[in-house]
Order: sequence, then C-alpha cells, then structure tokens
Amino acid sequence: MVRTAVLFGLLGLMGAFVALAPAPARAGEADVVDVRVRSAGDGLYAFDVTVRHADAGWDHYADAWEVVAPDGRVLGRRTLLHPHVEEQPFTRGLSGVRVPTGVDRVILRARDSVHGLGGREMTVTLPR
Repeated sequence: MVRTAVLFGLLGLMGAFVALAPAPARAGEADVVDVRVRSAGDGLYAFDVTVRHADAGWDHYADAWEVVAPDGRVLGRRTLLHPHVEEQPFTRGLSGVRVPTGVDRVILRARDSVHGLGGREMTVTLPR
C-alpha cells in the first residue's frame, strides 16, 4: 500500500514536470520556395525571395533570408522584422547584393526565430 502511494506520488510529480515543460515548436523551419534574380550590372544583383513558414506570432516566425556564395560566405541578408501569420508564403526583395567575380550561382536560405537555419534552400544560377 505504501509502495503504491509512493509510485502514484512519483508519477504525479513526473506529470507535473511534463506539463510545465515548454511545448515543442509547431511552426517548423522556414523554407525558400521561389527566387527571382536580376542583374543590376557591375556585379550587383537584386533578389525577390519567397519564404514559407507557419508563423505563429512573435514567438516563432521567419526572421530573415540570406544570399550565400557556394563557399559559404553570406553575400546579403534580408531581415524580416515581423511575423507574417496571415501572409503565407510571402515574398520580399533585396537589392544591391554584390557577388564576387567568378561566382555564377548562389544559395538562398531562410531562418526562423526558433530553429535558425535549416529549412529548404534553393540554388540559383545568376543571369549574365
């Protein structure tokens, strides 16, 4: 009888810890789903990037996307200053991105405020 009471007491305590643990993030990672790129001349480019993320408000939202060279250098970053809960997917632009001579393709990746980087990326060939 005492063992049973102790066991139920421990199970109740474990349940309380589980109930107090933070809920797992439900929005997942931010994905790049479309990219449009234009040459502005002299090694400068403009990007329109479409991102999909199940933004859940200020606690979990897509907060940036980046233009990355094949060697990993970040060439440009568009910071997203607010959640897009009612606008999915959404497209935002960034111009004036300088791409080094000899680089003919770039990677576009998005991040979110909980997971950071890790969603779907896209690689695009730059127009001449």
